Amino acid sequence: MKPYTDKAHIAVIGGSGLYSLEGMQMKESIQVDTPYGKPSGGIRIGQLEGKTIAFLARHGEGHRFNPTHVPYRANIYALKSLGVRRILAVSAVGSLRLEIKPCDFVVPDQVIDRTRQRPLTFFDDLAVHLPFADPFCPQLSRLYVESATKAGVTIHEGGTYVCIEGPAFSTKAESRLYRSWEADIIGMTCLPEARLAREAEMCYATLAASTDYDVWHEEPVTTEIVLANFARNLDNIRKIVREAISKVSDETECCCQQALRGTLITASSAVTDSDRERYGLLLGRYLKA
Repeated sequence: MKPYTDKAHIAVIGGSGLYSLEGMQMKESIQVDTPYGKPSGGIRIGQLEGKTIAFLARHGEGHRFNPTHVPYRANIYALKSLGVRRILAVSAVGSLRLEIKPCDFVVPDQVIDRTRQRPLTFFDDLAVHLPFADPFCPQLSRLYVESATKAGVTIHEGGTYVCIEGPAFSTKAESRLYRSWEADIIGMTCLPEARLAREAEMCYATLAASTDYDVWHEEPVTTEIVLANFARNLDNIRKIVREAISKVSDETECCCQQALRGTLITASSAVTDSDRERYGLLLGRYLKA
C-alpha cells in the first residue's frame, strides 16, 4: 500500500482499552513490514488538532498480544519509518503509593526493568551503548502534565515505574518489595518500548492511568477491575492526549533526537553491508562509509 503523503511526526501508542482516538479524521491504515517482523497491527494515519497523527494500538486489534509478546521493535521501527519523531504513549498501571489513587494519572520520569523475556535493543549485531539515565523525554512529559492539569484531573508529576514481565500480576511479596524500592507505579509495557524509542532517536513520554492499588494494599487485582477503571477514565485520557498533541511543536529540537551520537563502538571495518542495510534507518548518519 502506498503510504499517506503527509509524514506523521507525532504518534500515539494506545494501551489496554485505548484502541482509537476520538475525533481523528482517518486517512488510511498502513501495513508496515520491518526487519523485526510486523507491528501489532495497521498504523492509522489521520488528522487531529490540525496535525498528521499516527495511531497504533499496542496490543493489536482485539487485544491479541500479551505484554511479553507485543512486537515492540517492529512497532517502534515502523513508526520511525513513517517519519514519527515524538511518541505519546498511554498505559494502565497499578499504584504503589496511597496518594496515587485509582483513576489518578502519573507522568513517570524513571523506570525499573523487571522484564526477562523481551528483546531489549535493535542492535543485535553491533555494540551500541545508549545513555538511558533519564528514560522519558522531559519536553513531552511536561506537555502531558500541563494537558492533564488543564483537563482538571489529578496528575502526579514524576515517579518511578516498575515494569514487570507479566502477564500475571505481582505477588504480595513482590509488591511490598517494589514499595521498599520507593517505586510509585507498576505496569507491564513501558519497557522495552521507551528504550527502543530512545534508540530510534524519538522523544517518548507515557501517560500512566492508575487503575488499582496493586496487591500491597491487601485488595485483589483483577483484569475486570483494571479495565473498568481504565474505561471510567477514558474520556479524560482522550482529552489529555488531544491537548498534548495540540501543544507539540514540530520546530522544537530535543536531545532525544541525537541519542545515538557517539554510542556505536563497533569499528567501521567490522560493519557489514548487511548491517548497513538492516540498521540504516536508525544508525545511517553515524555509519562511516
